[in-house]
Amino acid sequence: MKVVIITPTYNEKGNIDRLIPILENEIFPKIKNHDMNILVADDNSPDGTANEVKKLMQEWKNLDVSSGERHGLGAAYVRAMTYAVEKLKADVMFEMDADFQHDPEKIPEFIKKIDEGYDMVIGNRYSNGGSIPKNWPLLRKLFSIVANLFVRTIFMKFSIHDWTGGFRALKKEVFLKEREELTNYKGYIFQISFLQKAIRDGFKIGEVPFHFSDRALGRSKIAPIGYILEVFKFVIITRIQEILFGKFGKFLVVGGTGFIINWAVLNLLFTKFNFRPEIANLAGAALAIFSNYNLNNLWTFEERKANNLGSYLLKMLQFYATSSFGVIFIQTGTIFILGSIFGRENRLLINLYFIIGTGLLLIWNFTVYNKIIWRKEPQG
Repeated sequence: MKVVIITPTYNEKGNIDRLIPILENEIFPKIKNHDMNILVADDNSPDGTANEVKKLMQEWKNLDVSSGERHGLGAAYVRAMTYAVEKLKADVMFEMDADFQHDPEKIPEFIKKIDEGYDMVIGNRYSNGGSIPKNWPLLRKLFSIVANLFVRTIFMKFSIHDWTGGFRALKKEVFLKEREELTNYKGYIFQISFLQKAIRDGFKIGEVPFHFSDRALGRSKIAPIGYILEVFKFVIITRIQEILFGKFGKFLVVGGTGFIINWAVLNLLFTKFNFRPEIANLAGAALAIFSNYNLNNLWTFEERKANNLGSYLLKMLQFYATSSFGVIFIQTGTIFILGSIFGRENRLLINLYFIIGTGLLLIWNFTVYNKIIWRKEPQG
């Protein structure tokens, strides 16, 4: 497997002089059965970083440089990863800073995770075995911790501990899948957007804890306040788009259709034929479930839909079983309990009970449909 360590640089001549010999002489000899390479992604550094790399290329043939205009970290990575895949034929690529904030000694652990079947492996500063510098000012620590916690909370992906870090390894398939969308993110927000899209598309994510260090030389290029604002903006907008136009948005439309069917049958049977509200609700729910199953199968979860009669019937059986459980115990149960407490004579009350029960049912249904019936198979 061909592995390319990509390190983006802008005025990192002093650091790159130290990093490359350490990788070549100390780290790469520890890694067996993999073809290890380095690609420096330099944004035309005025200090001559690219020229220094070219001198070192005379000594190490597995070293290369990709130079381009300075358009931000994300743009540099997209340019370099494209070069690594198309020119160097990379199978796995690393994102790694040149300033020694990312510990080179951890590289073999990342590769081990890739060998175990993970598609993307991220360096983790925020769980056991990982840390940020103790000498950071309190405000910087708060910025780092709060920003990361904010992303985890809004995206509701608590199994991923470090969203904002830039020490990663990934298979080329992950980059090729996400490349077109990643061109929209030029700056540091690239890291969060890349991880969010990889998770969205079902790639298997692993973590390696590491101790994040201060820069060895030079100054950081990131503006903390601007970055925090950019993170908040990206996460909020992305989450709203996921809800409105993603699976959950479609699920709400389908559920709304089922709600109308269920409500209409409930009121018809209750008011015109004097059915008990619980029985009328079960009849309406049976028709709504049939409608919801077919709309979810054909639209909401179209990429995971049943593609033959056997699969269609099996998913339908699962759908009816889980939906019926929710309808009987959650929705109808709510109508029964509230009716027993507040009465069943008033049509307005019955519809209020129905709305409350349906709200509770919504949470159950989306969770079961997404995680069990139309669960996403990991890519690999």
